Amino acid sequence: MSNKKENLKNNSGILTKKDLIIASLRHYIGISTYNYDSGLASTVVWEQYPALRKIYSNDDDLIASINNHFKFYNCHPWLSAIITGATLAMEEKDGKKSLEAVQNLKAGLMGPFSGIGDTITWVMLPTILGAIAGSMGKQDNSFGMWLFVIIFFMLFVLRSYLYIFGYNQGVNLITNLGDKLHAFTDSISVLGLTVIGGIISSTINFKLALEFNQGGVKLSGQDVLNQLMPSLLPVALVAFLYYMLKKGFKMTTLILTVILIAMVGAALGIFKA
Repeated sequence: MSNKKENLKNNSGILTKKDLIIASLRHYIGISTYNYDSGLASTVVWEQYPALRKIYSNDDDLIASINNHFKFYNCHPWLSAIITGATLAMEEKDGKKSLEAVQNLKAGLMGPFSGIGDTITWVMLPTILGAIAGSMGKQDNSFGMWLFVIIFFMLFVLRSYLYIFGYNQGVNLITNLGDKLHAFTDSISVLGLTVIGGIISSTINFKLALEFNQGGVKLSGQDVLNQLMPSLLPVALVAFLYYMLKKGFKMTTLILTVILIAMVGAALGIFKA
């Protein structure tokens, strides 16, 4: 088969279907490689390195791309392939010029995709299939168990195609946008900031425990802060940690800092859960 036939939808003709299959296999082999400093970033770099080496003939451009992918990234392992496949297509199309859009796409989609993947594959399907298998097992029928195994095996096989799907969608995305890439980058940036803002206010439990008594009237410090700005303390904490991160502190140091603030604040009666 000629190289032209192996190429997918990307007109640049750098990567072939074989390159994408290799990248998808490396993705699922290394997807469990996680650390609190950069999340799954090391997996992304490892899975995409052979393809990135083909895309960037200039070593400086390759290093810039790798450094960009080493930024924090964490997504559900099954749906992450759609995102990384799309970013690979973006870099194949526009090279170093696409790095900002690549990072913004990853930051904007990793949260929503994780929510979908966790809900379907970690909660909904195991609960439903497990209930069927358990119910049939009580009647000495093993069909439910085998149905569980077969469905998850099929999903395991099919998820490799998500990489190619993400790549093709990334190609379509960039081709359709053309000169509107800058507007696309700004839109993804807004999406990423919106997702992060929602996560801060909904998941960080950081409240003031101080109360004030004046003339027999009890006033809660947290209620005062809520009237000024809801979730003010979580936002302030995240801003402080972001400042530390920009100053070069490692993620482990940030985690220990949060633990220290929580312990000291709780001991002094300043903060509460």
